[in-house]
Amino acid sequence: MIDPQRILVRCPNWLGDVVMSTPGLHALRERFPGSHIVAQLPAPLAPLLEGTGLVDEVWPLASRQGGLSGWRQDLRAIRAGRFELGVVIPESVSSALLMRLGGVKQVTGFARDALRRALLHEVVDAPAAWGRRRLVSKERFVLSLVSALGATTDLAADLTTDASPPLRLAVTETEEDSLAEAGVDLAQLRASPPVVLAPGAGFGDSKCWPTECFAELGDRLVAQGQSVLLLGAPGESEKVAAVARVMESEVAILDGVLDLGGLKALLRSARALVANDAGARHVAAAFGVPSVVFFGPTSVAKTADNLARVHVLETHHDCRPCYKRTCPIDHRCLRSISVETAFEAASAALEDRAVAGRGPA
Repeated sequence: MIDPQRILVRCPNWLGDVVMSTPGLHALRERFPGSHIVAQLPAPLAPLLEGTGLVDEVWPLASRQGGLSGWRQDLRAIRAGRFELGVVIPESVSSALLMRLGGVKQVTGFARDALRRALLHEVVDAPAAWGRRRLVSKERFVLSLVSALGATTDLAADLTTDASPPLRLAVTETEEDSLAEAGVDLAQLRASPPVVLAPGAGFGDSKCWPTECFAELGDRLVAQGQSVLLLGAPGESEKVAAVARVMESEVAILDGVLDLGGLKALLRSARALVANDAGARHVAAAFGVPSVVFFGPTSVAKTADNLARVHVLETHHDCRPCYKRTCPIDHRCLRSISVETAFEAASAALEDRAVAGRGPA
């Protein structure tokens, strides 16, 4: 392949998936060092790639929220961009269609159905072992895709944590300043890093460990002498407020005031994170912050890399993984994880930090 001058990468639609795509973006950058690479992704996720050097431009996707007018806006931008290569990470028909209609000369990606296959110029064959549910980490999913373009990757046959492709995020000075604008005392943050509790999940309530459990765990951590911070993304105010109401301790709260740039800056300085299987836990992993993560309706197999400092809490029920946004029964997968179990895991995570030399537990 003659190296293309301009490459368009359609990134995933979810925070965690974008973070897990960064090893693949790095491999693509290494493969095409002289190409101008543009990443296209939902606007709220754009700060994730700031400062990484993985791409030359980040374009927010108007079509994700803007209906027909958004589609037209994205099409005009893609056509004006005159891209020779398009890499489509999501396996949706719409993502491939947008590149084809935008005149990208070679559109490359995986395909699970005939229509998607027809829209791609180059279909990359996915390993049969992944199955239709793609039970493989997003890191390896994207690395497999870019390796078909000649990128050099180290895809070990096993999924041991020692072989995990490193995640690549960065924090800019502007993003760190945004913490101060949100009312965070940066000096105090560095002097007394908090244990961050993130009780929400954009996917849906089925991913969420019970509110009262988060509250009890927070109280136990405060009693242990930890500084605790309750964190909520935009739209999670009700969940954060519910935890705060049940807690007996006074804790700091950041509720929907940080964009993803601020989230990166906060979690990079955190002592540990306790969270559901949602985007924040991938940001923490990228900065080596130990975490406790609750898995209910989702499978660890799809995020099986970069778990070296992640304490996975899950239960074994015939109904999981179901990938349903709302549990149709009794939410047994997460309700059966006790506060005691979570406290033990959080204590181990804090010990991980101390052993790693990032400060006292």
